[in-house]
Amino acid sequence: MDFDADLIRALQENGRASIHSLGERLGRPRAAVSERLHAMLADGTVRVVAAVDPGFLGQHVLAHVSIRTDATVEPLAQRLRGLGETVLVSAIGGAHDLVTEVRVGSMAALHDLLAEIRAMPRVVDINTLIYSSVVKGFFVSDYRGDVTIDTTDTALIELLQRDGRMSFRALGEAVRLSPSAVTTRVERLIGSGVIKISAVEARGLAHRQLSMGVGLNLTADDDTVMEALRTWRGVDFAARTLGRFDAVMTLVEPSAGALYASLERIRSLPGVAHVEAWFHLAVLKEDYARTLRPAG
Repeated sequence: MDFDADLIRALQENGRASIHSLGERLGRPRAAVSERLHAMLADGTVRVVAAVDPGFLGQHVLAHVSIRTDATVEPLAQRLRGLGETVLVSAIGGAHDLVTEVRVGSMAALHDLLAEIRAMPRVVDINTLIYSSVVKGFFVSDYRGDVTIDTTDTALIELLQRDGRMSFRALGEAVRLSPSAVTTRVERLIGSGVIKISAVEARGLAHRQLSMGVGLNLTADDDTVMEALRTWRGVDFAARTLGRFDAVMTLVEPSAGALYASLERIRSLPGVAHVEAWFHLAVLKEDYARTLRPAG
C-alpha cells in the first residue's frame, strides 16, 4: 500500500476527515497519520482547501482550452495565471504547449475570454472543449440551489479557502461564534453543495505524482465509459465535453508505467473509439479560491 497516495485520496474525498477516521480507513495508527499529514502539508506535497461550487458563483460555463505558442511557455503561462477566470494552468507535452481550465458566467463571456487569449503575444492557436457535465471532480460539489449565505458564512468560506482543515474552534474565534455554531454552518455549506473541501496534490515531473490529460472519442455506449471513469482510482477528473472530444479526463499515477497501464485500460473499454493523451510537465496554477458575491 502507498501510504501517501492512500492518505491523499482519502483527503480528496473528505478534506476535513478526522485523524481518527483517516487512521481507521488506512489501517494506520493515529500518530503515524498525523505525522505524515503534517509533513506533507508543511512541504507543499498537498494542500487541503475549500472551493465554492461554480454553480453557486454563477459560473455556468466551464471549458478546457489548449494553446500553442511559437515561443517559450513561461511568459504566456504568467499571463494565464493572472486571469481570474483560470483555475488551472499547466505546461504540457503533446500537440499543444499549455492547457487551462476556465470558468465564466455565460457563453458570451467565454467568447470574450477566448478572444483575449488569442490576442496574447506569441499565441499561434487555441482549441476549446466545453464541459457539458462534470462526471468526477473533487472541486465541483453539485450545488443544488436555493441557498443564501450571510457575511459570517462568507468569512468562514474565505478562511476555509486558505486552510480547509482549520479547526472549528479556530474558525469560531475568527468569526466570534462558538465551535458548535460554526460546525452547524460549515456542515450546511458542505451539505448544500455551496462548498467542497478537498486536497490539491502537487503534480508534475518535479513531484511524486505524474499527471496525464486524456481526450476520448466515444461510440454510443458512453454512459458505461463515463461510469467506469467515475469509479476508477487513478482518475482525478472526468467530464463530458463538446468539441473535438466527447470526454476529457485527468489521470494521476506515481510512475510512467502506471500511466501507461491506465491508458491501456481506457483503450480497452467498450465504447472508446479513439484516445489522445498529453503529459502534464508542470502544473503552474491550481487555485479554486474565489471572491464571493453578496448573498442574493
